[in-house]
Parts: sequence; structure tokens; C-alpha cells
Amino acid sequence: MKFGLLFAYQVPPTSGIPSHEPYQDMLACLPRAEEMGYVSAFQASHHIQKDGFCPGPLIAMAGAAAVTKTMRIGTSVLLVALYAPLKLAEDVAVIDNLSNGRFVFGIAPGYVTKEFAAHGVPREERGARFEEAIDLMTKAWTQETFSFDGKFFKVPEAQITPRPVQKPHPPIWYGVSHPAALKRAAQRRCVQIMSPRHGMAELKEHYGIYENAAKAIGYKPPERPIIRQVYVAETTAKAEELAAPAVNYLYRELYGAASAAGDRVLKADDGTVIADTGDVGFQNFKARYIIGNPDLAIQKIKEYERELNPSEMICWMHMPGIRGKDAMRSVELFAKEVMPAFR
Repeated sequence: MKFGLLFAYQVPPTSGIPSHEPYQDMLACLPRAEEMGYVSAFQASHHIQKDGFCPGPLIAMAGAAAVTKTMRIGTSVLLVALYAPLKLAEDVAVIDNLSNGRFVFGIAPGYVTKEFAAHGVPREERGARFEEAIDLMTKAWTQETFSFDGKFFKVPEAQITPRPVQKPHPPIWYGVSHPAALKRAAQRRCVQIMSPRHGMAELKEHYGIYENAAKAIGYKPPERPIIRQVYVAETTAKAEELAAPAVNYLYRELYGAASAAGDRVLKADDGTVIADTGDVGFQNFKARYIIGNPDLAIQKIKEYERELNPSEMICWMHMPGIRGKDAMRSVELFAKEVMPAFR
């Protein structure tokens, strides 16, 4: 199994961390992480959040591309329905050139109501806009000149330059969970990237839907990446002391808030649906985190190997409120004590 890193740059309002610091932490981390054997760096994104959750994932990953040489860099995920697709196709082509063909385009339609309201995009159109935008972008990347006449987007005869380095275009990863969207990901022959918000049972259910759809068209997905919140320290008590407040914050302020608002369901480890942010706590989601000492991390990752057989685990260590030096200690300890067990 391979391992990568995920970044979001969230700064909880009471943390006292300046907003620029997590970006500098990422730039300092990645060259060293690349040396230690991490193979990828991915960028999470949301919009109009109070904590600075990254609204500019392509810009951030351009920075990542500049300080790395071999790592894949990518979005996980960019909310396509909020973007003008022709401009997005141009920007993706530029970052693929900047990284010399190392870019992975992880995408999703999005789900947070206030993000759509702020961008003037009807939330009920997000799925259709998302799929039409992908049609437009792939056409722009693969044809010398093209035109497009869709329901939401129209482009007269045009071309984009530069074209992407990767042919026919950068790999597209879907970050979705609805059954219909999972089937579309397979039908488009796109890799499915599994979210950290889902527990093991949900992930197995999602893989089942996706892989049955893939099998029906003769598509064998080349990768099975998953994202997990990860933090390791010398003792489990120390790891939980540093990381429990971070995951509590993340699940309460983003996933739990969205579930309470009816945007997208969040289930606790026992299967109950979160209907109030007060229902969120470190203990009731503990089965999906990998937070502890190296031995515990190895044990939990081996469980993922047995149950899901992921090709890559993208580790979200730089979580909200964790200072860069503390996150870096986890990055280094994980590389030294955990990664060798999976080579």
C-alpha cells in the first residue's frame, strides 16, 4: 500500500493560529515527506467557511508542485459545480504542465447549501451541472478545437492551450457517495476516492455499488484510494491529546453541521444519524480514525487492507488546530514506524 498526505489549512477561530501558517507548513512538509516515501499530496476544499478551509485548491497545489519532484499532486476534491468549466479546464491544463504531468483531478458536485447560495448556483442543479461540466472539460482537453452546446454551458468554436501533459487528460477521481453518482463514476471509467467521513461498513457498501457498475461495462479500476484522518505519536494517549480536539472540530463544524442541516447524512460508528452537532464526539466516530501509537496504526491499517484492499491511503494529518511542528512529528513517525509494515 502507498501513502499520501491531505491538506485543508483550517484554522479554528479560537486556535490563535494565523491563516498563512498552515500553507507555509505544507510547503515545508512536502519536500521532506517526498524523501520519506510519501507518494502524493492532495488538497481538500470548501468555500465560505469561517475557518479558512481552502477555497483555492488549484492554487495551493500549484505551490505543492513547485516544491516537489515526484509526488502526485491533486484535488480531493474540487467542487466542480461552483466553477466555470472552460476556465477550470484551462487551469487544470496549466497545473498539469507546471507539475510535468503529476496532477490528479479529484472532483465532486458538492453538497453544502450555503456554498451554492453564495455562488449563485441552484443546489438542485449541482449533479447535472457537474456531469455537463466534465463533458465540456474532457472535450476541451482532447480536441484541437471544439464547441459545446449544453443545458448550462455553451462554448462557440474554441481551443485551449496549453493542452495537458497527460493523455488524454489528467486522471479524474470521483469523490461521491450517492449510488447514482457512484455508478456514473464507474461508467465514466473514473477512479473513486473514498471520503474520510464514512465508516468501514459504508465504504464497503459504496465500493460494492461502484465495482458492480464497473464490472458491468468491463472496466477494472486501476486504483482504490481512501482518505483517513491519521495521527501517530509515541503513545496513544499523546496522539489522542493532540488529535481528538481536531477531529471533534472537523466532524462537528463540517460533517455534523451538514448532517444537522439536512445537506448530507453523517452516521456515527453505531449507525445512528447525526441530527444535531451536539451529537458529535471523538468516541462515537473513533472506528474511522487512525489515531494512536505506531502499533495501533499498523493494526488499524491492516484491517483496511483486509476489508477494502486500498491501493493508497491518503493521510489527513495536518488537521484543524494542529500546529505544523506537531503534524510534522506525526508525518515523520508514521514514515519511520508504520510505512515499513506495508512495503
